Amino acid sequence: MSRLLEGKVAIVTGAGRGIGREEAMLLAEQGAKVVVNDLGAGFDGSGKDDSPAQQVVNEIKAKGGDAIANGESVADFAGAKRIVQAAIDKFGKLNIIVNNAGILRDRMIFNMGEDDWDAVINVHVKGSFNMSRHACEYWRTEHKKGNVLNGRIINTSSDAGLLGNAGQVNYGAAKAALALMAITIDKEMAKYGVTANAIAPLARTRMTTDATPQTAGMMAAPDQADKFDVFNPKNIAPLIAFLASDKAADVHGQVFRVGGGVVWLMRPWTTAAYVKSADTWDPADLGDKLNAELAKGVTAGDDLGKVFSVLQ
Repeated sequence: MSRLLEGKVAIVTGAGRGIGREEAMLLAEQGAKVVVNDLGAGFDGSGKDDSPAQQVVNEIKAKGGDAIANGESVADFAGAKRIVQAAIDKFGKLNIIVNNAGILRDRMIFNMGEDDWDAVINVHVKGSFNMSRHACEYWRTEHKKGNVLNGRIINTSSDAGLLGNAGQVNYGAAKAALALMAITIDKEMAKYGVTANAIAPLARTRMTTDATPQTAGMMAAPDQADKFDVFNPKNIAPLIAFLASDKAADVHGQVFRVGGGVVWLMRPWTTAAYVKSADTWDPADLGDKLNAELAKGVTAGDDLGKVFSVLQ
C-alpha cells in the first residue's frame, strides 16, 4: 500500500514531545522525511535541551524512517530561516510546515506581566510567522522556476483562541491569531499551489496537565488498558497527515477542532443575528434591540463542556 506522504519533506516544530512528537512520527511513517525541531524548553519557555528532538529522530530511524533533529528557536527570525534551510540542505526540498511549537505563561489579566505576554506571543505568533514566511518565500521562488512543491502549512490553534479561556489572554490571543493567519496565508499563497489550514487539538500534553491542572483530571488516561484513550495526542496526528498530503489540495483556509475520534469543521465569526434601523440608531433603542436578540440565545456557542460531551 502506498504511503500518503511518500517523497515529501516536512518540518514539525515543537516535535520533541506530546502532539508534535506524534505528528512527526506519523508523518515519517507515511513516508515523509522530517526535521524534528524542538528547543527542548519547559512548558513556560525556560531552559534548553537537545535530547527530546534527538530521541524522536532516533525512534523514527529505528522504524525505518529518515529524520534530523534541530534545536533552533522558531521565535528567532534568522533561526527560523536556518530551520527551513536545514530541510532543504539535508533532503533537497521542503513541502510541509507544521507550526506546533508553543509555551504557556498563564495569568489573569490583572496579574500578567509584559514578559508573560511577550514570551507567549513570540513563540506562537512570531514563531509561526517566521516559519511560514521563510517557507512561503521558498515555495514562491520555486514555483516561478516551474517547480511546484504543493506546499502545506498547518498551524496549531486552540479552543482557548476559538472560545476563550480565563487566565489565558496571552495564549488565547496567540491561538486566535494562528487560526486567522492560516486563513490569510491560504488566500495569499493559493496561486502558488500552497494551502494553509489550522487545527485546535484536544489532547493530553504538558500544557493540559502540568501547566493547567484543572484539565488534568478530565484528560486522564482511562483505567482500562483496552479502552480508547480519547485524549491521547496520537489521535491528533492523522488529521495533520491528511492536511499535509496532496489529497488535501482542495482544503483551503479551514480551521478544524480535533480530538479522540472526532473532527469538527469550525466556522469563525459567522453572523448569528442582526438588528437594523432605517436611520441612525438612538443608543437606548439600539440597546433594547440588541438585548432582545441576545436574550433569544442566538449567540450561544460552544464551550468546553459541550465539546467534551461529544467525545464521550
